[in-house]
Amino acid sequence: MGLPIDDEIITLIDRALEEDLAGGVDVTTVATIDEKSEGFANFIVKAEGVIAGLDVAEAVMKRCGVTTFTRKVEEGSTVKAGTIVATAQGSLRAILLAERTSLNLISRMSGIATLAKRWVDAVSGTGVKIRDTRKTTPGLRTLEKFAVRTGGGINHRSSLSESALLKDNHIAAAGSIAEAFRSIRTKFPSIAVEVEVDTLDQLEEALEAGAKVILLDNMDLVMTKKAVEINAGRAKLESSGGITLENARAYAETGVDFLAIGALTHSAPILDISLEVLSPLSINDSERSKGSQ
Repeated sequence: MGLPIDDEIITLIDRALEEDLAGGVDVTTVATIDEKSEGFANFIVKAEGVIAGLDVAEAVMKRCGVTTFTRKVEEGSTVKAGTIVATAQGSLRAILLAERTSLNLISRMSGIATLAKRWVDAVSGTGVKIRDTRKTTPGLRTLEKFAVRTGGGINHRSSLSESALLKDNHIAAAGSIAEAFRSIRTKFPSIAVEVEVDTLDQLEEALEAGAKVILLDNMDLVMTKKAVEINAGRAKLESSGGITLENARAYAETGVDFLAIGALTHSAPILDISLEVLSPLSINDSERSKGSQ
């Protein structure tokens, strides 16, 4: 399981590096470290969690000119505090230039993967899937949705053009669920459509309109159970709103198919990861050391 490093991600990395440099240079590193100095650095996890973003961390290092990036664990591994998950070797200036951007991204992605796994574990055995939302950090959606998958969750739509989700504002503007659903089917006949409902009456209307995926918005457990009975397997049901890690299993056991959890991306704390430099050597010292062997 890996994340292809495409032009979109390279552009994101370049913007992050430029944000750090602001058109100048890393004045601290340039002033204190000789341009010929080489070194090793370890990525060390400070708390237990799921690792996501090794591909991105490597891409940052390579973008800055670091010659070697070695993974010590696989993407998606659950690791303990103190685990070295990767090492970097090469120009010490390049390693330190890449340090903050690589850590920002891998820590953010690993935090999301770690939280996603907690939710997946909470509903284990029920058959319910944990699904994310578009409540992502602007510009980081591809990375954050990959992190959700790495933690065992699944992705909802990534863009407004990918599928249709009829929410309360669309329904109000169109006049009814039936009319809004009909309009989408007329203009975009092949697009997948999900309908958000707040009441059991709306659920009935969505089913009559032909909806195959229905989002139960902010329904409590009693209403959710009733919605599952009314649905009787005709559509896939997704619960959203008011769901916590503590009550997730209870919602899952009602018989819905998905739990939509915006917190996977908008509220995930980072996984604390540090970069520690070891044994910096100048190129000349390294060559002399090889010659004496």
